[in-house]
Amino acid sequence: MAQTALEFGTLDPVWDKMVLEAQCALKKEPLLGAMIHSSILHHSSLDSALSYRIALKLASSEMPEQILREISDHAIKEGGLSAFSRADLVAVRDRDPACHNLTQPLLFFKGFQAIQSYRVGHFLWMSGRKDLAYFFQSRISEVFGIDIHPAAMIGKGLMIDHAHSIVIGETAVVGNNVSMLHSVTLGGTGKQDDDRHPKIGNGVMIGAGAKVLGNIKVGHCSRIAAGSVVLHEVPPCKTVAGVPAKIVGNAGCDQPSVMMDQLLG
Repeated sequence: MAQTALEFGTLDPVWDKMVLEAQCALKKEPLLGAMIHSSILHHSSLDSALSYRIALKLASSEMPEQILREISDHAIKEGGLSAFSRADLVAVRDRDPACHNLTQPLLFFKGFQAIQSYRVGHFLWMSGRKDLAYFFQSRISEVFGIDIHPAAMIGKGLMIDHAHSIVIGETAVVGNNVSMLHSVTLGGTGKQDDDRHPKIGNGVMIGAGAKVLGNIKVGHCSRIAAGSVVLHEVPPCKTVAGVPAKIVGNAGCDQPSVMMDQLLG
């Protein structure tokens, strides 16, 4: 008699919990049965489910799903992306109040899906397959409305809430455990082709509509208020706000990206 990986124990608590949640969701909403089975229950690991979901979302007449699946499988395995995807998944679950389980980001949240697709594109870029990486960037922008250059360096545990109109430039660096909301731009200030984009430290929270421009550093565990335009370096553990942004106080807590407190008071 066939037994599932969950019954044997996969030693992957994140994936095991996702399978249980998917089984519960299937009972509550049978009309989503095809999606839940194809995206989660038919797979033996989160890596497999991710490559399937990425291929399904990015497939087009120019690049069929099967080829994208093979590319994604290879990138996830050879690029060591599992730890990144799990950290991103848990970050969304812990920080987004609209997220109630681990299956929702994989199935429904374009921010999580776009970041995982970017990570495949980044692996391709770092492997010298730049044209294919550009294809991934183009399709991610078309499908998800998020434009991330495949050369950008993004750490673990990124949470993008709502995830509409995000732009992250070629030489941008984003640290670990960063949170940002929709319409954030990490951009340049001109047409130079050198190191021209922001360097975001660990634990930073970037509010909706904020623009961080130029090769400047945003210190760890700092906050950027919604709608701000940041043109100068931000010290660690500070809050900046305004156009142009100025320091208006301390960050207010040790981990702004986790607490997600956007009130300046």
